[in-house]
Amino acid sequence: MLLFKLNLLAITLLQGEIGFDLRSMWNQSGLVAKSVIIVLAIMSAWSIGVMIDRMLAYSAARKQSREFAPLVAGCLKEGKIDEAINVSEQNKKSHLAKVVVAGLQEFQAHQTSSEIPGEAIEASKRALERATAITNAELKRGISGLATIGSTAPFVGLFGTVFGIISAFQGMSSEKSTGLSAVAGGISEALITTAFGLFVAVPAVWMFNYFNNKIESFDVEMNNSSSELIDYFLKKRGGKR
Repeated sequence: MLLFKLNLLAITLLQGEIGFDLRSMWNQSGLVAKSVIIVLAIMSAWSIGVMIDRMLAYSAARKQSREFAPLVAGCLKEGKIDEAINVSEQNKKSHLAKVVVAGLQEFQAHQTSSEIPGEAIEASKRALERATAITNAELKRGISGLATIGSTAPFVGLFGTVFGIISAFQGMSSEKSTGLSAVAGGISEALITTAFGLFVAVPAVWMFNYFNNKIESFDVEMNNSSSELIDYFLKKRGGKR
């Protein structure tokens, strides 16, 4: 069916019955098709905004984390927890810093003397888990919308396609003709909305998968950092016994 419509449109275009430029196609589209295109344009603009926002956020997180990791490791190696907390607070865009600072602050709050109670380590572990979950949710902000757009945009375009086909048959019926001129406008309208729906959906799906892989990588790094920090606390506690 789609191949048949494409053939009809190609022949019509060659005959010069409809314009090939976007303005002509827009002018020849009906109210429903124009509404569908506007909705798809809004979806496309929103998805592009999310893509740009997430790419900037992930790039900043990666850059600051590379600078943060050796600095905080040096502070902890020298036993300077206060300085490690300050370094973490200075790298607020780093996903690692958000997790590490939560564990360090909780550990420091429970360390009332030179002794390190087991409750301090357990509390730090829970704080690390909470911080990891919160940071993960922040990293995923807007990503579910890309999945929604990627899965629904083709159907929104298909909605316009259905009305385009209806318009084509109505034109054929009103003109009492089965020639290409009777169905050219409707077929053009149908193909425009279908193509635009796919144009919006494909990049959204690609970027959704790309961002998901990024988030999985960040999750691994945060979990590793949490484990290393807990090991540090355990070694610190064992060294003071």
